[in-house]
Amino acid sequence: MEDWARLWLEEQRKQGKKGLEIKKIGNHHYVYYSTTHWSKQLKKRIKSSDYIGKIDSIKGFTEGVKRSITSKNLRGIKEYGNAVLFDHLLPDLRACLQDAFPDEWKEIYAIAITRAMGYTPLKRIKSSWDKIYDIQEINPQLDAKNLSKILKLVGSDSRAQDSVFKALSMRDKELVYDLSTVLTRSSINFAEIGYNKGKVHVPQINIALFCSMTTGLPTMIRTLPGSVRDIKSLYNSILEARKEGGTVVLDRGFFSKGTIQFLLEKGMNFILPARRNSRLYNTGIDLSGHMFYQKRLIKCGKRKNENSFLYLFEDQQLKLEENTTLYRKLDEDKIDEIDLTNSQERAGKILIVSNLDSDPKEIFMQYKSRDRIEKLFDTYKNSLHSDILYLQDNESIFGHIFISFLSLYIYSKIEQTLKRADILDKHSPKDVLLELSKVYLVELDDCNLISEVPKKLEMLDKKMKLNLFPKVRS
Repeated sequence: MEDWARLWLEEQRKQGKKGLEIKKIGNHHYVYYSTTHWSKQLKKRIKSSDYIGKIDSIKGFTEGVKRSITSKNLRGIKEYGNAVLFDHLLPDLRACLQDAFPDEWKEIYAIAITRAMGYTPLKRIKSSWDKIYDIQEINPQLDAKNLSKILKLVGSDSRAQDSVFKALSMRDKELVYDLSTVLTRSSINFAEIGYNKGKVHVPQINIALFCSMTTGLPTMIRTLPGSVRDIKSLYNSILEARKEGGTVVLDRGFFSKGTIQFLLEKGMNFILPARRNSRLYNTGIDLSGHMFYQKRLIKCGKRKNENSFLYLFEDQQLKLEENTTLYRKLDEDKIDEIDLTNSQERAGKILIVSNLDSDPKEIFMQYKSRDRIEKLFDTYKNSLHSDILYLQDNESIFGHIFISFLSLYIYSKIEQTLKRADILDKHSPKDVLLELSKVYLVELDDCNLISEVPKKLEMLDKKMKLNLFPKVRS
C-alpha cells in the first residue's frame, strides 16, 4: 500500500473515524466502511463492507454514490483472485516474453495463463481469458485464427525461445535433465514411430526437459524426433542449454563412456548413475560411511577413477527387498544359483560416476533431485494435459510445446510458493486456483467493486505470505 494512502487513513483515525478500509483494485484505491453483525442463521458474527468512495494521491477522497448493481450499470464480472496471483508471481515471465516476442507476447502470455489453469483448446482461449480480470490491461487478440498463426510463428522462432530459456535459467548452473515422449495423432514428418518406455510403437516426439536443481523450476524444453535415443539427444541439448561449468544430473539411460568423455570435454560437472550391468560395479569401494535418507539407512563410499570419481551407495531396505525378489524368482525357476549370486552382489546398490570431488552425502542428495523432473513430466502430461498432439505442421507442434512449457513454469511457480509455505502436502496449485476464483471484481459504469475475500482464502494467503489482497484499516 502506498504511503500517501496510509497517511490519509491515519488522518481519518485522528479525526475519530474508524472501520475504514482501503482496497487496491488495479491502479485505483477504493474506500470501504467495514463492520460486523450477529448472524442468527450462522450463530456467529460476520463481516460486512459498504463502498463509500475512492481516493487518489492528487484529488484525495471522492465520495461514492451509494448504488445497487443493475443491468444498466453492470459492465461485467471477472475472476479477480487468480488475476492477482498471476500478476504477483510472474513479472519475470512477462519481462522475458516482452523482450523475446515484442509483437506476440500478450497472446503467448494469455494462452499460457489459461492453460496453466487447465488445458484449453485454441477456440476456447478467448472465452477462458475473458473470465479473468485483465489486471495488466494487455488486451490480447485471442480469436482462434490469430492464435493459430501465433502458434506457428512462435514455433519457428527458436532464437526467441532460447532468449526466454536463457532469461529463466540465468541464475541456475545446476540442472537436472531427462527425456519423455509425447504421442501425436498427426501425420507430421517430425513425428516418427518410436519405442517408448511403455513398450508402444506409435507416432511420437521426444521432449527434453531441463529444470533447476536449486528451485525445481523448469528452465528449458527441446523437441526431438520420436526415434532419437536418449544418448544421442544429450549432446545438442547440453550445447543449447549453454551451461558450461555448471552441473547436470542425468538418468542412467544416458550412461556410456562417450557421454562421460563429452561432459568432461565441455567442462560440464555431471552426476551420472551407472547401468546395473556396468563393470564399474566390480571396482572395490569401501562402504565405511553412512547416511539416512527418508529414515532409510544408506551405506556409502567413494573412490577416484581416472578423470572422475565413483560413488557407491547401498540402500539397506532396498537390498532386503531386492534379495526377497531374487529368492522368489529362484523358487519359481526364473533364475538359477549363478544368477542369484551375481545379482546379490549388486542388490540395493547405486553406483554414481561424477567429476565432482564432494561428500558422498551431497552427491546422493543431488542425484535424488531427479525426482523433481519426473514430477514435472507428470504435471506436464496429467495436470496440464499437454502430451497428446493433433496439430498438423512442425512449427505449430514446436509452438504448442513451448507454450505448454510456459504453463508448466507458471504451475510450478504456484507449487514452489506452496512448498515454501510448507503446505504443499495439503494444497495443490489447482486447489489454490479454485479458491482464488471465488473472488470476483464487479465492473460498474463509474467504479469497480471487489467481492469479499473468504476467510479460508485469507488464511491461505497469509500462510503463503503473498499479501494478494492488501487492506489498510483505520
